[in-house]
Amino acid sequence: MFPEPRFADINGIRIALYEQGDGPAVILLHGFPELAFSWRFQLPALAQAGFRAIAPDQRGYGRSDVPPDVADYGIDKILGDIIGLLDALELDKAVFVGHDWGALVVWHLALLHPERIERLAALNVPFWPRAPIDPIDLARQALGDDFYIVDFQDSDEADRLFESNPGHFFEVLMRRNQVSRAEFDQLPPEKKVLSLKATFARDQSSGDPLLSDAERQYFTDAFTRTGFTGAINWYRNWSANWRRMDGVPQLVDVPALFIGAVDDVIISPEHIENMKPHVPNLEIHMLERTGHWSQQERPDEVNRILLEWLLR
Repeated sequence: MFPEPRFADINGIRIALYEQGDGPAVILLHGFPELAFSWRFQLPALAQAGFRAIAPDQRGYGRSDVPPDVADYGIDKILGDIIGLLDALELDKAVFVGHDWGALVVWHLALLHPERIERLAALNVPFWPRAPIDPIDLARQALGDDFYIVDFQDSDEADRLFESNPGHFFEVLMRRNQVSRAEFDQLPPEKKVLSLKATFARDQSSGDPLLSDAERQYFTDAFTRTGFTGAINWYRNWSANWRRMDGVPQLVDVPALFIGAVDDVIISPEHIENMKPHVPNLEIHMLERTGHWSQQERPDEVNRILLEWLLR
């Protein structure tokens, strides 16, 4: 059973925390469009192995507060929540595990506050060194206006669309066995552009449902309560975050684990290769027949790799 939350007041907002176990702290950071609930398979496994597993609903999500302004979701605000969480828990440092946007948060934390990280694990999203030009401009040139991260910059149409039927959004988005990397590589370029609005427009989607009816209802209820704007506002700070990191050395100098997924078509093999010079103390595992939602899709395998790394 997923634990009930407790709440911490951090930097003027209320953050919901879900905890299991005692021992060294492992803090798990979810991505988009997810929740602390996305770690429901990891919390008990970590607790049973002797760790104190802590998963917050990050700002804009779940039972945590949803600040109103786009600037409330810049990287310094998000990292401020993490530092504030450590302080509230009276922890000098912790092991961090992040998936999707949570992985990006952990990579940024390693660059800007390495003294607060014992070591880190990133799921699906590798370290991306800072690009020489604005990444939104790059994405617009390479992938067009329909690419979901670009589209989020241009209007709030996606926010309102997803809010019109959150249950359908999670039904068509969170699936397994949708497309293999080999199949994706054979698609024409226009078919490779990920448009979440186009995904939402489908009556049904390929592959198999990832979530049970009860799990999908949990996500549906949470996003019915909060809406999607707070979560999408994280993306609307992409250019501001890029400017913020100007001059910051692109070196992750803490021990790191990367768990990738072969069939996560959002991430290319080149992204993973490009990470290696910037993360010298790095261990990589790749999950076969796995897509983007790896800790929910392959929980036993993810737990095994993570625990072997933590207990080594």
